Formats: sequence, structure tokens, C-alpha cells
Amino acid sequence: MSKIILDELRESRIIKEIEEHIETSNLLKEKIYDIKSITNIIIDALINKNKILTCGNGGSASDSSHLSSEIVGRYQKNRNAYPSINLASETSALTAIGNDYGFDSIFSRQVEALGNPGDILVVISTSGNSKNLINAAISAKNKGLKVLGLLGRNGGELLKLVDQNVTINSNRTCRIQEMHSIIIHIICELFDEIA
Repeated sequence: MSKIILDELRESRIIKEIEEHIETSNLLKEKIYDIKSITNIIIDALINKNKILTCGNGGSASDSSHLSSEIVGRYQKNRNAYPSINLASETSALTAIGNDYGFDSIFSRQVEALGNPGDILVVISTSGNSKNLINAAISAKNKGLKVLGLLGRNGGELLKLVDQNVTINSNRTCRIQEMHSIIIHIICELFDEIA
């Protein structure tokens, strides 16, 4: 294949990816109520001195870390620190629990240990079907936590367990994760306004 044809194919692919991102971003306009609801629940919990627990797998683990770090640190404005723990970041806990109880328990066991009534669990999943997140949501409900979901596709099994969600109706994991990142930034932007 010649370099010119290869360059044209790459340019075409780049344009397609950008256009698909824009199309998926436009779907967020239909999710304003859901984004606002999730944000209000998180803000109310933090103002009332409760904490936010976050978790996800793979890229969603990074997103859960992103959300927690913005809450504890800051987004754009200097403000007081607020409590949030990313359950996917505790390497020793993850490996110990995974070894002793199995991978399906890596988050639920931490929720049992750290969650209190009034706290919030945010589960981030592109499929909504990860057994370890489903178990975490069940543990959270049993302990009196509200469960929020940033989900993808049709929401999966988690859709039945969350109190409020924003579900990105896309079959492409990358597009779902991009939208979750935007939602995280919106949550942090709105929290900055009142914190």
C-alpha cells in the first residue's frame, strides 16, 4: 500500500473518530436532568459531611480515580478538601481481597468496611455487567448508601441497582469513557460553584 493511500486512510479514520465523538457528545444534551440529579446527590452528601466512594474496572477505574481526586484535591477553584475514596486504587486491599475472597469481592468488601449510611457509592462501568461492581452496589444498598452509576450501552445489570444514573447509549467503550470524563468534569464544575 502506498504512503499516499495509507495517509488518506488514516486521515479518513481520524475524521470518522472525531465525528463520532461529536455525535455522542450531542447525546449528553438529552441527559441534563440525570447529570443534574447525580451532581445534586453528590453535593448534598459532601455538604452533609458524608464521603463519596468510587469504583470501576480498567479505564473506568481511572475515571473513578479522577472523580475522587478532584473531590479531595480541587478542580479549578481553591476550596476546602472533601472526603472521597477510590476503591480501585488500594492495591494491597485489592490483591488481598482478590486472593482471599475472589475478584468479584474486591469492591464490596471495601464498601462493607468503609461505607456508612449517608455516603455515596459511584460505580462507573461501560457495560453495567461487572460482577464486582454489582456486588459493590448490593453491599452499598445493604449498608444504607445511595448508589449512583455512570454507565454505558443499556446500563446492564447495574441499572436495576442504582438510585440515579447517566447511561451513555453507545456500543463503543471509548465513546462511553469520553462521555463519562465530560460528566465528571461537569460534576466538579458545579461542585466548585457552591463549595
